[in-house]
Order: sequence, then structure tokens, then C-alpha cells
Amino acid sequence: MKTYEHLYIGGKWLKPSSSGTIDVIDSGTEAVMGRIPEGAAADAEAAVEAAKLAFESWAATPAVTRAEYLQKIADGLKARTEELTQLICGEVGMPIKLVRAIQVGSPVYHWNAYAKLAREFAFEERVGNSLVVREPVGVVAAITPWNYPLNQITLKVAAALAAGCTVVLKPSEIAPLNAFVLAEVIHDAGLPAGVFNLVSGYGAVVGEIIASHPFVDMVSFTGSTRAGKRVAELAAATVKRVALELGGKSASLILDDADFPTAVKATVSDSFLNAGQTCSAHTRMLVPESRYEEVRELAKRAAEAYVPGDPRSETTRLGALASAAQQARVSAYIERGMEEGAELVTGGPGMPEGLSKGFFVKPTVFGRVHPKATIAQEEIFGPVLSILTYKDEEEAVRIANDSPYGLAGAVWGGDDERAHRVARRIRTGQIDINGGDWNMQAPFGGFKQSGYGRENGTFGLEEYLEYKSLQFKQPKPAG
Repeated sequence: MKTYEHLYIGGKWLKPSSSGTIDVIDSGTEAVMGRIPEGAAADAEAAVEAAKLAFESWAATPAVTRAEYLQKIADGLKARTEELTQLICGEVGMPIKLVRAIQVGSPVYHWNAYAKLAREFAFEERVGNSLVVREPVGVVAAITPWNYPLNQITLKVAAALAAGCTVVLKPSEIAPLNAFVLAEVIHDAGLPAGVFNLVSGYGAVVGEIIASHPFVDMVSFTGSTRAGKRVAELAAATVKRVALELGGKSASLILDDADFPTAVKATVSDSFLNAGQTCSAHTRMLVPESRYEEVRELAKRAAEAYVPGDPRSETTRLGALASAAQQARVSAYIERGMEEGAELVTGGPGMPEGLSKGFFVKPTVFGRVHPKATIAQEEIFGPVLSILTYKDEEEAVRIANDSPYGLAGAVWGGDDERAHRVARRIRTGQIDINGGDWNMQAPFGGFKQSGYGRENGTFGLEEYLEYKSLQFKQPKPAG
């Protein structure tokens, strides 16, 4: 069992101000796999003050020097790949083979990428008689989720540090152990005291303090839309910058001329990634009414290939949900879908066959789902796919856009030009066209209630920078 008794504040591992602890539960076994401190208000205050004290010096540190620290952190994380893989597999429930590649491999990539970007980014340029400077926004509060814990931490912390900001991190209490490993790596890299601070605890205490603190200049939050609204409300009192990456209910729109076997199989795969615990998952599959029976069988066959099992087995394709609360939430949505009259294609309520422990649910597909049904409108965050039908392209686009969310989506068509044209009409932050590959340098973020702000690459760095214009008097023309 991995136990941490200290918080990382001002470059030191310090005893928390309270004696409370939080157990970390293994998703696949329901056993206690770790324990962390339950940070209190005083700890959050101390971390913000440490970040404030460190800011001026860190902001003045040359970008190439900041890059050297980021590179050391990238190397340190890579050296602890297997340890992090085992921890995140237990915390989140994703199959271990995918954890190694996605949950650990992606953060290592991003720390390397931000090290490179810090060295190359143009932090100033001349515009007429002005020097336009990009300066760090200040102290950043990073509040991160449990579904891709280290990756979402990295996209905030690495970008903020590269920009010259100092950071207070509050990781999710459901999947926090990887954040403590990161803090150990950061400490070993010799990052100056106070530049990075870690306070674990609950959102109602630690999260609210750092989101509202007058010394915090920016809050970057990833999580539910409900919690994101609260963060924005708290931040508004001091007019601080806010970046929100929230929920999604993304549509995979399969046009009538698409390669149906490929499109359906890929949509099921995307919807079930990380047991559906992915904000950008394509959980609404829109298909022509005339092709429904064909799609139904294709989706059933594809979904039933995802047999839930031990996340630590190298052959498992579908793991567990992250918590008992999430298991109960997803199960309730499956029941709701049945109550509202959707056709149960496969799956359904109850534990998967052969499993008695762990936070598992059956991979589930619903057919003939009404666009206004609960399971078509609300984010479920589990392996549940809804099939909706449309009569023509206009109706398909209307249904795709009939959502309070706008994070991601997909368009499949036999004609790339047509698919591209349809994709432009869908109001989301990202659209995959005919299985377009994930791009870790492209901006990630949403429209509407999926939030605002972007992460990844240059776009993620720019979130943590302010513009300053220095005007110089131009010499008068001779004569």
C-alpha cells in the first residue's frame, strides 16, 4: 500500500494542519491501495502564499532555464513509468496495457514537448512602435480530474511552468497517488521552492480556497460541468482568469455513404475507451434510419468483444470504473435508458458475468434512442453507447448539435470533401474525420457547456500568458 503523510508546499514535504486522511481504493478489487492527507484550508492558504512568494523569481528565470527543469521532470517520470502504470491502473481501472501507453506515455510526451516549446516560443515581438511581450499570468490553481489524472495534471502544470507561472495543484482524491509521485520527481529535479505545490483534499475545502483566493491569478479546472460552474462563480469575485474543460456528449455521425463496418467498430471502441470515462467519448452514434438494423448488429458484435476483466491483465480490453459512486451512477443511467423505452441491444444492469468484486458494469448499447432521451442528453461517463437515427443530412447535423455540450465528435463518409463540409457545421472543439488520428499538438477544449480555454501544445501554453504592450516614441521625420 502506498501511503503519503505529507503535503508538498514551498519546496518541502510538510505535515498537514489536520490529522484527516483519505483512502485510495483499487478500482478492480475494491481494496485500499493507498492513503493520502486530507488537506485543510490552512494548507491551501500556505500553498498559495508559497506560490506567490516564488512567482517573481520564477517569472524572471530565462525560458531556456525553465525548459531544463521541465526536461528533468520528463526524464524523471519516464524512469518511473512502471510504478506509475501500476498506480494509475489501480486508481482508474483502465487496462494496464492502455495505462502504460496513454496514462503514462502521454504525460511524458507532454513534459518533453513543453520543455521544447519553452526553448522555442516567441515570448516577444515588435509590432510597429510597440514591443509586445507575453508574460506569465501569475499564480495558477490547477484542479484536476480522476479519469486521466497524470495527463490532465501535466497539461496544466507543464504548460504553466513553461510560461513562467507558479502552481498550486489539487488532484482528485479518487486518483491522487500519481500526483505525489510527480511531486517527488519535481523535488528531485531541483525546481525552486514554491514554484510547484501539492495539496490533496476535497474540492469543497481545498478546491474552494484556491479557486477564490485573491493571490491566485488563474484557475484551470477539468471536471464536471456542475463543478466547473462553481469554480467560475468563485473566481469571478476577484476577476481571475478561468480555463474550464468540462463534460461532453459527443456525436459520431455516420453518413449514408460511409464504410459502416469500420465506422461502427471505431465508434464503439472510442465510446468504451477507459470504460467510457472519457469526456470526449463519442457516446451518440447517429446513423441513417434505413441502415439501423445493419448498424444494430454491427454495434452488438463490436460491443460484445469488450469483455470486462482484471485491469492488471495485459489481455483485458475493458476495465473497471474508478469508484463505487461512478459504478452506481452509470448503473442508474442504464436503468433510466430502459425505463424511457430505448431498445437494449446488449449489456444492461448488474455486474458482468464472472465478476463479483470491482467497480465493473456491463458494456451497454442502446438502440433507437430518442434525441431528447436522458441517455442522449446527459453525460454518463461509462461504457454506454446510444444509437440515434436520422432521415437526412440536415436532420443529422441538427441532432448532432442538439446538446448542451460541444467538446468533440466524428464524421464518417465515403467522400472526404462531404465529410469535411458536414464536420464544419458541428459546433464542437474537435471533430475526427473518417478516423482522423489524435493530435497531441492540436488544441483541445470545447464549445458551449463543455467549457472554454484550450490545452495541448502552443495553444495550451498561451492560456497561461498575458499580453503586455510597450510603446516607444518614434523619432520625428527629419526636416
